[in-house]
Amino acid sequence: MKNLVRYIVTRTLLTIPMVLILLSIVFVVLRVMPGDPVSSMLGGHAPERVIEQKKEELGLNRPLAVQYVDYLWQVARLDLGDSMVFQQGVTDAIIEKMPATIELTFFAMIITLVVGVFLGAYAADHRREFRDSMIRLYGIVIYCIPVYWLGLMLQLIFGIWLDIFPIAGRTGSRILSSTFEQSGFYVIDTLRAGNYAAFGDVMHHLVLPAFTLGLTLSGIFVRLTRANMLDVLKADYIVAAEARGITHTKIVYRHALKNAMIPILTMMGLQVALLMAGAILTETTFSWPGMGRLLLERIYLRDYPTIQGVIIVYALFVAMVSLVVDIIYAMVDPRIRY
Repeated sequence: MKNLVRYIVTRTLLTIPMVLILLSIVFVVLRVMPGDPVSSMLGGHAPERVIEQKKEELGLNRPLAVQYVDYLWQVARLDLGDSMVFQQGVTDAIIEKMPATIELTFFAMIITLVVGVFLGAYAADHRREFRDSMIRLYGIVIYCIPVYWLGLMLQLIFGIWLDIFPIAGRTGSRILSSTFEQSGFYVIDTLRAGNYAAFGDVMHHLVLPAFTLGLTLSGIFVRLTRANMLDVLKADYIVAAEARGITHTKIVYRHALKNAMIPILTMMGLQVALLMAGAILTETTFSWPGMGRLLLERIYLRDYPTIQGVIIVYALFVAMVSLVVDIIYAMVDPRIRY
């Protein structure tokens, strides 16, 4: 237990320099990029005197070192500041958009694990057969496909040609005027209110973006699950289980898959960063009102505080998930603690 606590404390402390380095890189990159918030607000034909006055109001004419120290002090006080372009606090904007991104990421991860793990286990069970080759080919191809292209193809096929699923937004127009309590998590809100028609509409809108993001990353888990399952299926206890007359399906999908899940669990934590990155393009493709779309819009406007605030939240979220996965891994495998 003592080793586990020491491991948790060490991993927690290691996240601090990681987040600090990321914030520093973002701060520098934003300020060396062409353009600035003042140009976005006033346009390219504003008088130089007006531009300089606006920069002074926003503090953009101060030395970069001073801006950087103020920025770190502001973050340390958990204050993300106000938007330079809109009359809105950065924290309020993030809180408004965060539930949409969390819902999309959560359901995309479920699809990633279900499709990836099942196909990987099935391919390992039928190794060296034609279906094994097809599943391995799927894993390579789906990972290489750009997430925005896959989203556009799903929109074209299932949204326009077949007209089965909506291609944009989180809900229909009638649901937006419904009276259920909105915390931002529409799936939970509609279930809590007992509004099953609204729940069905929310899930209907969630299908295409969740499958777009989930399928893109499922290829990683197909290959990882197959490789680990092949190693596990060669173990002595698998041979012993077969000798005892246990059904083949039970051996593969209960005993073998359970023991192959530890590396998959670690990879799941690592893929959260890719899910969050993929959510930016997915939300843009499907006009999904989440943090990814907010980030992209504010990048165009060079809204420094909002961009930095969203990336801070992304960094902390990924660091937190990675920390939780590492702790679970250490609890499952005692060798990690030493």
